[in-house]
Amino acid sequence: MRAHHDSYGALRVPLFRSFLVVGSLVSMGTAAQGVAIGWEMYDRTDQALALGLVGLVEAVPMFLFTLPAGYLADIYDRRKLMMLSVAGASVTSIVLAVLSWKQAPVGWMYVALFLDSTFLRLGWPARSAILPLLVPETLFENAVKWRTTFMQITGVAGPAIGGIVVAFSVQAAYLLAAASSLAFILFLLTVRLPPAPRIQPGNMFGQIAAGLRFVWRRQVILGAMSLDLFAVLFGGAVYLLPIFARDILDLSGTGLGPEQALGWLRAAPAAGALVVALWMAHRPGIRRAGHVLLLNVAAFGLATIAFGLSTSFWLSLLALALTGAFDNVSMVVRHVVVQMSTPNQMRGRVSAVNAVFVGSSNQLGGFESGTVAHLFTPVISVVSGGVGTLLVVAAWSGLFPSLRRLGSLSSVSAEATRNRGAGPPATPAD
Repeated sequence: MRAHHDSYGALRVPLFRSFLVVGSLVSMGTAAQGVAIGWEMYDRTDQALALGLVGLVEAVPMFLFTLPAGYLADIYDRRKLMMLSVAGASVTSIVLAVLSWKQAPVGWMYVALFLDSTFLRLGWPARSAILPLLVPETLFENAVKWRTTFMQITGVAGPAIGGIVVAFSVQAAYLLAAASSLAFILFLLTVRLPPAPRIQPGNMFGQIAAGLRFVWRRQVILGAMSLDLFAVLFGGAVYLLPIFARDILDLSGTGLGPEQALGWLRAAPAAGALVVALWMAHRPGIRRAGHVLLLNVAAFGLATIAFGLSTSFWLSLLALALTGAFDNVSMVVRHVVVQMSTPNQMRGRVSAVNAVFVGSSNQLGGFESGTVAHLFTPVISVVSGGVGTLLVVAAWSGLFPSLRRLGSLSSVSAEATRNRGAGPPATPAD
């Protein structure tokens, strides 16, 4: 007899519910800030390359600091690391507001973005690694589905609010991001998170290498991470949205100015993802997860091509919504595979490796898109990226047969339970 599926099981856990709501406020503020920085850089420079450089500047700290941050998440209090990270991001958001208000040289804006990304990278592995401790293991897939649902809600609201706010004041969007970060700090000050096993401090580079070896030896994890890396690297059109909103799409009859259109375009992927996330949250566990993952990434590439070829605002909005819908499915599969295949005392480092892969696909994808748009045209940049995504899916189907054959996500947890001995010994947290 089939077990009863509780669609709201994870949300019935108070700590997870609170963590989800407050974390979503931070994501909303960050999304609004993303709209502001994209609009301001393009508006002040009229250069597609300036948008690509935003991605590059945000990517450099990811490569420099994410893996050490993963090591720190496995030896120190993850709550304190998150607080330090968010506090630093609050300060840099305020600095961005001041620089924007003073119309400081664009170079200083890039410096502030670099510091902002540095602080965010410091806390990212800790924030990802803490999630499996907030709910029972049997509810983790459901928790991931609800987490992605809330991420998409903030992904819709954040850019939409950002577009409205930017139309009145770019600086206010930066201050909104700072305020949301401060709310997260207040939450962390008043809550006690579950203790996590830690490793003994020691050779940082050796411990980081252990995390890299762990990922390399588990082909399902490596395949899922690298598929997202290369697919989104080629399919990242979001950094070019200011160009499409101002110069390419036909806004006649929409009643929107370029700033508002940009906010809706930025929100469209999250809107599509939200619909799918809500549907998935009310469905039982995913079966044949490998096929589901590969098919959805391929569909993401096709939707990206459709967006690049469109000049209609409404058709482009639909295409972007579809990219978010397909990406959400792959996000759920990847996150469950990564977290549930990893011992808790190694989750900080493995989450850091995953963050490097995800960050590479986003930030370097923005640099790639901006550079190709600068050398050729924005349309060529987006369409060629979608074609590249399709080629990656075809290649990964052959390179990672274990990923293609991946069954239900519940089987990932069962396999992980048999391999709990992997990784260095843990030391119980205080």
